Amino acid sequence: MNQPKRLRLGDLLVQQELITDDQLMAALSEQRKSGRKLGATLIEMQLVSEAQLLELLSKHLKVPLIDIDQYRVDPNAVRLLPEIQARRFRALVLEDAGDSLLVGMSDPADLTAIDSLNDILPKPVKVAVVSESQLFNAYDNFYRKTEEIASFAQELAEEYQTDDEFDLTGGLESGDDTAVAKLLQSIFEDAVQAKASDIHIEPDESQLRIRMRVDGVLQETVIKEKNIAAALVLRLKLMAGLDISEKRLPQDGRTQVRVKGHRVDVRLSTMPIQAGESVVMRLLDQSAGVLTLDQTGMPNALLARLRSLLQRPHGMILVTGPTGSGKTTTLYGALSELNQASKKIITVEDPVEYRLPRINQVQVNTKIDLTFSSILRTTLRQDPDIIMVGEMRDRETVEIGLRGALTGHLVLSTLHTNDAISSAIRLLDMGAPGYLVATSLRAIIAQRLVRRICENCSVSHTPDEDELFWLGNIDENATQFSFKRGLGCQKCNQTGYRGRVGVFELLEMNEQMMTALKSDNTEVFSQAALQNKSYRPLAHTALTYAKMGITTVEEVLKLVERIAERDVEYDTDDTQHLDNVPAPEPLDESNEKPQKPASPGSGLSLEDI
Repeated sequence: MNQPKRLRLGDLLVQQELITDDQLMAALSEQRKSGRKLGATLIEMQLVSEAQLLELLSKHLKVPLIDIDQYRVDPNAVRLLPEIQARRFRALVLEDAGDSLLVGMSDPADLTAIDSLNDILPKPVKVAVVSESQLFNAYDNFYRKTEEIASFAQELAEEYQTDDEFDLTGGLESGDDTAVAKLLQSIFEDAVQAKASDIHIEPDESQLRIRMRVDGVLQETVIKEKNIAAALVLRLKLMAGLDISEKRLPQDGRTQVRVKGHRVDVRLSTMPIQAGESVVMRLLDQSAGVLTLDQTGMPNALLARLRSLLQRPHGMILVTGPTGSGKTTTLYGALSELNQASKKIITVEDPVEYRLPRINQVQVNTKIDLTFSSILRTTLRQDPDIIMVGEMRDRETVEIGLRGALTGHLVLSTLHTNDAISSAIRLLDMGAPGYLVATSLRAIIAQRLVRRICENCSVSHTPDEDELFWLGNIDENATQFSFKRGLGCQKCNQTGYRGRVGVFELLEMNEQMMTALKSDNTEVFSQAALQNKSYRPLAHTALTYAKMGITTVEEVLKLVERIAERDVEYDTDDTQHLDNVPAPEPLDESNEKPQKPASPGSGLSLEDI
């Protein structure tokens, strides 16, 4: 065991001429007020940097300095030290070296902590110095709530020893719901920690599955105590104000929870299935606020064109894409920029996801016949300047929205289609007159979300023959491009991806397209759209992201599983359209398909993205 000698950090820093005696005295005075450690106080006062302090400690104590982000931490070794003890001693077990354990500490001079670690851990401790900020990030990555969830599930199952379905109404009324509450709290904490967008609770014949969607991909935890499913569903129904006696019909509700200082809105949907009731919860972190258009990842050139369109006094702008592609985020970003005292904005939503000041937001309620179309009629009599319709669902809503755009209002809405070109055609298919679509529709934005490569473990990637074939349908020069992928590390939970970024295409109406729409000629409209010089298809934008090292070839091919063979040549100089892509904070189907036996990616269709 390499136990370091006791030292006084302040004296060492003065000795190394990193700070002066006066600065040390000022830091000690501040430390007495705050109660924090001297090193943290010095860094906060900007007298030394964290890198300087770590290097000094490593050299003086003769212990290695380890960058956790670059180190391949053993998850099994991490779990040897319980989270509560790890956070208490500011320590993380990095590796099992056989006869000892390598433990990273932010303060390797804390002899009391080292003695405690030697008592707790099964092997002698060898100390390394690590960054405190990296340490806290590692806690969130490694100490997921999986074991805690399993423990609470077992506790709940023991509390209700039965294999039959049971009703917990009496228990809840008497306050005997501690195990249920702890289990749900643990599930929500794990979801927020993992930045999950959805939680799925799915009872099976012999077990309970809890799945969380992180960066668009489901991660599964299996609980063998299947009989606790009814307890969870009942508690969630009570939280959302649903009918707990109705188990045969689907129900929708909403509640709010506070998790680790985050105020999270929960949209809850239940559905009867063979083994009980399935629950899906969409999580909306209200404390994070609404993203601006700059934070969506939209390229600057496209963003400038969109902002120009938003300043027009009337017309319709559609945002299109499958569920979960970030349409609502884009619309709320646009509303945030348009939200001024001089403009009246009314929204019709189902449901209202974020509360925005000064904007009149109306919640659809079909039970009392408060539908999109009925609200929209009243909205037009409320003297609005801008109207946002959550979704164009039927012919009546489409026609009222288009006429509203024609009579001096700026109308924003969404549509579920695969790309911008098919959106205008969908309006015609829904029964909207061609002349009305042509004169009211100004632009269509189509978007998707693709996973970003983890910057910490990014390496070069050479596509295989099948991948190159499919990429060649997007750009014949794809063989000359260089690509990257993520190897997988602790920062990305071994996935190779960390966060998502939006892929966008913007189609603005021109005279040729309007003429084609007026005569309901969809074929001519499609050709005119493809020949529009400002139009960049989603496939090209996604491929350019891959060329820039933002995403992978796999994500590009998932996005465009089967690329259409177009007769129109595209401009392949993509860089000018994607200048200075901002990083968001932790956002086609065709008639002919290439004849290739294997499909790319994971085999998902566009609707699965």
